[in-house]
Amino acid sequence: MDFNDTPQEAAFRAEARTWLAANAPEFIIKAGETLTDAEEVARGRAWQRRLAEGGFAGILLPKSLGGRGGATMEAVVFGEEEGNYHLPKGPYIGIGLGMALPVINKHGTPEQIGKFAAPTLKGEVTWCQLFSEPAAGSDLAGIRTRAVKDGDDWVVNGQKVWSSWAHHADWGILIVRTDTSVPKHKGMSFFVVDMKTPGIDVRPIRQISGMSDFNETFFTDVRIPDSNRIGGVGDGWACAMTVLMGERLNQGGEGKHGGIAALIAYAADTPRDGGTALDSGSVRVSLAAAYAEEQAERYFQARLRTMVSRGENPGALASIVKLAYTTRYQKTAGLSLEVRGLAGLAPPEGDTETRRIQYDYIWATALRVAGGADEVLRNQISERILGMPGEIRTDKNVPFDQL
Repeated sequence: MDFNDTPQEAAFRAEARTWLAANAPEFIIKAGETLTDAEEVARGRAWQRRLAEGGFAGILLPKSLGGRGGATMEAVVFGEEEGNYHLPKGPYIGIGLGMALPVINKHGTPEQIGKFAAPTLKGEVTWCQLFSEPAAGSDLAGIRTRAVKDGDDWVVNGQKVWSSWAHHADWGILIVRTDTSVPKHKGMSFFVVDMKTPGIDVRPIRQISGMSDFNETFFTDVRIPDSNRIGGVGDGWACAMTVLMGERLNQGGEGKHGGIAALIAYAADTPRDGGTALDSGSVRVSLAAAYAEEQAERYFQARLRTMVSRGENPGALASIVKLAYTTRYQKTAGLSLEVRGLAGLAPPEGDTETRRIQYDYIWATALRVAGGADEVLRNQISERILGMPGEIRTDKNVPFDQL
């Protein structure tokens, strides 16, 4: 494991840093700036278009599809440098780049790759993820949304939930059940669906934060062409795992607007007992522990990225990245509020920084469920990495229609 850039990576980092310094400031979300959902998506699309124009939109995809044709470590390096700016990089962009394109690229046809790659890279097409259901969240294989073949189409009926930014998505990645006569992991198929298709009803969910990032999505006799199927019939679970591994491996990595460095600066700016919170020994001990955890996660991510650069598959190790990041994210936000004292509960008017941290703390709760709940990830780590006995599964090898 090597934490240092190679000469080639160092040269690319310098190129990326120079380009970002010249282009990113125009698109950043400034401290205290409030955007509507539509405004944020519009700015995110514009930034994605600028990335495409600069040759940084799809670093791993071939140039023929609008990508850069670069190496895995170039994508990692650019992500680190881009993270130094507070840019509109929400799920409306991230799902397309980090979930839709990887699964289409691995399991899709050349025609499907050609249809979706360039528009997604240019920000012309946004995506949402249609996986979880009211009775199938942590147990994704328990989905009940059905797709029945009818000629050249599939007719879909069912409900999805927690569909991030589906109300502003052009397309969705959708997993459905196409065969109930086989065990639950084998009877699913994977599709891409135009969110403007008749029969799709997207209903925003009001969250505790007052926002409505999530949605319920209902399907009533929705017709999806078979040409929109990704992979073979029954290959839905394999496609879903491609999506989830990428989602988990890409967690983490705060830039200058987050992480322990920002927390230390926040403590130094918080008045306490004639000095600042940073003068407190207990605060410094808490900050030191948080810093150690951040560095441990950073070095573990470097280990996995070294594996990727060698062409190795991290597999279940990606679960550790997601679990470590989301738990630390919430812990760090909570520590920030504790440092602030009573103002952390009721910040004065105009204190946008504390309100941002309050939002981070609330949002971290959702992240500990999205993309794999903590308990599910711990099971994967214990069974697939540590070799511990698996939990008893009474539904194993039982046809879905008999459960």
